[in-house]
Amino acid sequence: MSVTPYMGRDVRVTVLGVSQDGGFPQAGCGEDCCKPARENSSLRKHPVSLGIVGADSSTHLIEATRDLAWQLNLWNSMDPVERPLDSLWITHSHHGHIDGLGLFGREVINSDNLQVNCSKSLSKLIENTPNWNLLVKLKNIYLNEFENLKSHTPTPNCGFSIKPIQVPHRAELSDMHAFLIQGPNKNLLFLPDHDSWENTLKFVNKTEIFEWFDDENIDIALIDGTFWSSNELKQRNQKVVIHPPIVETLQLIGEKKEGMPEIKFTHLNHTNPLNHEDSNEYSILKKMGWSISKEGEIYTL
Repeated sequence: MSVTPYMGRDVRVTVLGVSQDGGFPQAGCGEDCCKPARENSSLRKHPVSLGIVGADSSTHLIEATRDLAWQLNLWNSMDPVERPLDSLWITHSHHGHIDGLGLFGREVINSDNLQVNCSKSLSKLIENTPNWNLLVKLKNIYLNEFENLKSHTPTPNCGFSIKPIQVPHRAELSDMHAFLIQGPNKNLLFLPDHDSWENTLKFVNKTEIFEWFDDENIDIALIDGTFWSSNELKQRNQKVVIHPPIVETLQLIGEKKEGMPEIKFTHLNHTNPLNHEDSNEYSILKKMGWSISKEGEIYTL
């Protein structure tokens, strides 16, 4: 694949991961769903993450996963920028989204006062967790709490802003925020987790998905595609693992028509048949005009 080096003109978002917290194959899974990825490393996928390069060549990471080394290498191969990371943004406290935070400590990256942007509740959790609080004490990171529904410009001349949008999701330890990345020409919504469209739309005071997307001027939406249907986790309590099934989302959005935003499903669980391009479910999604997010994709905003 030919890659055009980044020259500091556009705002570019690189997809660095597309899987649910456990990745693909998932640890402990000996089932057929993970067999192809166990046998063929090219089929493996990593927990959801995005990398943003601003117009000033600043670099900004969304989510801190355990696969950070692989993701940073992928990012650098797609958009080579020789400078330290300028900011980190974390949506919520669930394992795969934050379990790589310790890699910024002195044992690995040893970052110098990296700005970590998160909600007040997540900031409190980090301060109350000894391993993470040590990063603050040693000045590897500093915490920057954002307020709901206000846009933040990560660096003065980066050319984009990030708007945190609180959405309902299991809040055992912290709340959950989607991120709206607002570029000079396009806006991209990153919504890897939420409980249900009914609760989310009610929370943002909207009645339909496209009403919300239109109101926020969303051109590209990377949305929760954890499960294809609600019967994937046959041996687990659906009340514990709550996400809107893709089949329900498709019923709400219908077939893609001209003028609609580009919608891609991300945060795929290892059980999701969309991990396999030869599946019937993958064909259904493609026929409707939608798709899944793929690692290495770049969006110019």
